Amino acid sequence: MASNYTDRKLQGTYLFDGQMAKKGYGLNKMCYSFNDQTARDEFNADPEAYCEKFKLTEAQKEAIRNRDVIGLLREGGSIYYLAKFTGLLKLNMQDIGGLQTGMSTDEFKAMLEKNGRGEV
Repeated sequence: MASNYTDRKLQGTYLFDGQMAKKGYGLNKMCYSFNDQTARDEFNADPEAYCEKFKLTEAQKEAIRNRDVIGLLREGGSIYYLAKFTGLLKLNMQDIGGLQTGMSTDEFKAMLEKNGRGEV
């Protein structure tokens, strides 16, 4: 019997499906806005008001306040849009990969390099 892909659980990953897209719509729309410098400036000046502008849920606002990237994934954030927010935090994709795997950024980079050399 074939397994539904939504039944699979992979540690550190969050399935981004239609339900999560709906849950995270305002959050992802806000993160997309960070492509514009004026939006980044407005957020930095008053993060709370900026979150309200996009009608974020209380859980999403709490994750924003705490700079909790993993919490934002759980609250419907798409990693592609969250990359815009994490840029404001001076984090890159390797930093996020480390957070997702429970590794330091340096450990995560070393794992990527090792895997890239086929030393899995």
